[in-house]
Amino acid sequence: MPYVSVGKENSKDVEIYYKDWGKGQPIVFSHGWPLSADAFEDQMFYLASRGYRCIAHDRRGHGRSSQPWNGNDMDTYADDLAKLVEALDLKDSIHVGHSTGGGEVARYIGRHGTKRVAKAVLIGAVPPLMLKTPANPAGAPMEAFDQIRAGVVVDRSQFWKDLSLPFYGYNRPGAKISEGVRESFWLQGMMAGFPASYFCIKAFSETDLTEDLKKFDVPTLVLHGDDDQIVPIADSALLSSKIIKNATLKVYKGAPHGMCTTLKDQVNEELLAFFKG
Repeated sequence: MPYVSVGKENSKDVEIYYKDWGKGQPIVFSHGWPLSADAFEDQMFYLASRGYRCIAHDRRGHGRSSQPWNGNDMDTYADDLAKLVEALDLKDSIHVGHSTGGGEVARYIGRHGTKRVAKAVLIGAVPPLMLKTPANPAGAPMEAFDQIRAGVVVDRSQFWKDLSLPFYGYNRPGAKISEGVRESFWLQGMMAGFPASYFCIKAFSETDLTEDLKKFDVPTLVLHGDDDQIVPIADSALLSSKIIKNATLKVYKGAPHGMCTTLKDQVNEELLAFFKG
């Protein structure tokens, strides 16, 4: 299995797993919490079949990557991504980030610039800031994230099962529920180590990415569902699309957080059109 070493902890290599499909211009996918590269397989297969090289990694602590105690923060996630990009010598890359992965892409550009980046896509992404602060009064209160932490500590297996319902909008009237999708979400969640499952909550909720978004100088597409129950659109895409220079905002009516799965055909076509445009 392909891995890139990104550092050491307790004298052992911290290794990042990645999948690498197809040939052509590279598209690099950054997944959400608590998932893995598998969350983007619908997009990867579609785009690799249409002349792109699709690369997706498991963030540290998630999926098949190492599960270190340290480094479950946005700076380290971004630096891990940079090391992967450099190890594979990727150039003219398109970076696609969903949810926490959107924060990872933003911090990657903020810390490492766009010399290797051609375009960016943020899908249901957490930027600019999820937490309610004096400067961000519309954000969610700390108590909301404390409840998520408590759910992970008490019984994270059941927590992932429960979270899959609002994640995919399966708790809405008339929703067509796929138990297979819910089981895949649970399986990916259970592959994440306990430290990453817990510490990543602080990373995605408390990291202010406003200044990172101001450094975007490549064409950027912002996709978000207006029924996203995990990352509400008013506090994320509607703000980030104004901060990023010349960003294109596409709002999917009634779409949930997990729209890369529930609306994969629509999302795939949207991505392909943006990449070709």
